[in-house]
Amino acid sequence: MIPKELAKKIRFLEIYTSKAVNDVLAGEYESVFKGRGMEFDEVREYSPGDEIRSIDWNVTARMGTPYVKRFVEERELTIMFLVDLSASGTFGSVKKTKNEVAAELCALLSFSAVKNNDKVGLIVFTDTIEMFIPPKKGVSHVLRLIREVLSFNPTATRTNIVEALDYLGRVIHKRCVVFLISDFQSENFEKSLRVLSKRHDLIALSIIDPRENHMPNVGLIELEDAETGEIIRLDTGSAAVRQKYEALGRKRSLHLKDMFRSMDIDHTEIITGRDYVKELVWFFRSRERR
Repeated sequence: MIPKELAKKIRFLEIYTSKAVNDVLAGEYESVFKGRGMEFDEVREYSPGDEIRSIDWNVTARMGTPYVKRFVEERELTIMFLVDLSASGTFGSVKKTKNEVAAELCALLSFSAVKNNDKVGLIVFTDTIEMFIPPKKGVSHVLRLIREVLSFNPTATRTNIVEALDYLGRVIHKRCVVFLISDFQSENFEKSLRVLSKRHDLIALSIIDPRENHMPNVGLIELEDAETGEIIRLDTGSAAVRQKYEALGRKRSLHLKDMFRSMDIDHTEIITGRDYVKELVWFFRSRERR
């Protein structure tokens, strides 16, 4: 039995994301993710204007009149969500935590996928693999994925992106589209990222809370690292302290952008509290233009 509050949230997400998909995202998604190529559909009689190179000479010789091969796009794709639900994602200075935004992104993109008859799978990770749901089609499957992400209670607190990337490489062998959703509070994952991006179409979505880039003047505060438990004290009344804090945030953001760019991996930042539908539309359109 699904708790009433969770069922209500799932239903809200289903309605909200379905509307966003139908109104905005469906066309963008289909334009960006074209499918794996062309597959043979049928042989039909030649019509004026048909491409001469498509003539099937064996059938033409047998029938005594020109026939052409018809091909259609092989549209079906497999979409994998690689979702970081470590303790740092429980932070939220606005209405939603980073983990809640991660769940909503999964919902939005999953409904876009199912509308295009694509398969969807899920890997939830912290510093270990917490859950793996193999890719399948259908609305009921997508609703299960959303339910699992929304209600998930991880066993660990830290983040290990290397473990997640290597695990996906072991369990998913056919080329697929991978959405890596994380705040990237992890280290030394560049090599695994590069290896996986050669085999799959990898897209990185960085989830950032506004307070990670901007600290207001609220006096002396204590900040706790949710993953390690380390506590630091900051005097936000000091302009120099605030500037140093914000400079560190910009440096980290630029480092991630440069890293993804150097590996030719598509990447965009999702700021909690902003309209992520617009962010995804902009991202898809910029990707399509490349």
